Amino acid sequence: MNSGKKEKFIKLLDSNKRIIYKIVNSYSKDQADRKDLEQEIILQLWHSFDKYDANYKYTTWMYRIALNVAISFYRKKKTWQSKHTSFSEESLLNIENEVKYKAELDENLKLLQQFINGLDELNKALILLYLDGKKYEDIADILGITKTNTATKISRLKIRLSKEFKKRQNDGNI
Repeated sequence: MNSGKKEKFIKLLDSNKRIIYKIVNSYSKDQADRKDLEQEIILQLWHSFDKYDANYKYTTWMYRIALNVAISFYRKKKTWQSKHTSFSEESLLNIENEVKYKAELDENLKLLQQFINGLDELNKALILLYLDGKKYEDIADILGITKTNTATKISRLKIRLSKEFKKRQNDGNI
């Protein structure tokens, strides 16, 4: 293994670890799944490192790989759960940690997280990239869709989110 390549890869990971953590936390509900997904993303980034196209920013490349891995991971887990368990999605062992985590969030953040968790894989990726301050062009590159499609989908998501917040305010839940 080339030590220069390894050092460059580790430096890249370290400087962009927020990307991985954000995706892992959005696509996994419990700590064990988060760790598994994090390792899978890092492994896939490593395997793809030699194929990195310098025409793209490192962050665009990382997002694209991490989101693809997370979506595949999410689909596999969802399929496995539907075949192998009759329990709710939350692990009984993890409820205490989840309650503690949720208690620390303010109401608006909880609502935003609920909204994001209820989205399909593509819309979840769109909103996460948007909230991370990515430009529409970068989001389009990461997800492999057009800039116009990106703008339209994000606009629709913002409208849905706004309606959800207004509904909760009117119901007195915020």
